[in-house]
Amino acid sequence: MSAGAMHPIRAQALADRVALEARHPDIFRPSPWARARALLVVGGLAALLVYGLWVLEFSPLKMIVGLGRLGEFMVHMIPPSTGTWAKFWIYLHALAETVAIAFLGVFTAAAIALPLGFLAAKNVVPNAVIHFLSRRMLDTVRGVDELIWALIWVSVVGLGPFAGVLALVCANVGAFGKLFSEAIEAADRKAVEGVASTGGAKLHAVRFGLLPQVLPVMAAQVLYYFESNTRSATIIGIVGAGGIGLHLAEQIRVLEYQHVSALILMILVTVALIDMVSTRLRFALIGDRGAR
Repeated sequence: MSAGAMHPIRAQALADRVALEARHPDIFRPSPWARARALLVVGGLAALLVYGLWVLEFSPLKMIVGLGRLGEFMVHMIPPSTGTWAKFWIYLHALAETVAIAFLGVFTAAAIALPLGFLAAKNVVPNAVIHFLSRRMLDTVRGVDELIWALIWVSVVGLGPFAGVLALVCANVGAFGKLFSEAIEAADRKAVEGVASTGGAKLHAVRFGLLPQVLPVMAAQVLYYFESNTRSATIIGIVGAGGIGLHLAEQIRVLEYQHVSALILMILVTVALIDMVSTRLRFALIGDRGAR
């Protein structure tokens, strides 16, 4: 082959590219207006970022000073200590209460959200009105943060873990309803059609054709939220909804930084253990699903 000759594969690739450019000129040769529009969008976003930093009084000097204070705070936190064994058992009991709040809140919310997820799924309930109302209700509940729900329920039922459980239930019902409905809508319809073709009713098609597909996905989502809500239960405890968050806020207020670091370490270890267990369970569920 001569030096000026082109390899057949490269020649074919060049010919294919020329053909693609001829069919889609807007992609390969964008107009000046399209390029200007892209530059305007990027410039607008950059200007919005700068304006937001200016409005929020962002200051590099404040950040540098704050990092120095954070370093001092970290020094005072070493070594972690609960002071006495009695304090340690009090904190451990509060940590167990936090995990219990997360467990009850997440799994109660999942039980409530399961039928709501089926109502909000188009392939199960094709009625447009029911679908719209279900989705908007889930959006409304999901739009309120768990901390706001905690403040509401503390005012309604008083201080304690019961308010924390109710806050997590309300916050998670909307999220689970949306995730469950999307999992149901993404399920393969062949199994449902197979059950229906044998003479099964629609309820049988949902029970034997749809539910086995989506249950592992739903269970994996619930396990992840259990891990995530253990941290959320700590935060809502600060406003009086029970758990270790109340002790954490109290120790910060009285400047007991060594107690604060001990509490943070206890929370981190607990979350890590829950993450390890839930990850193994999620992989087991996904594996079982693949085997089926």
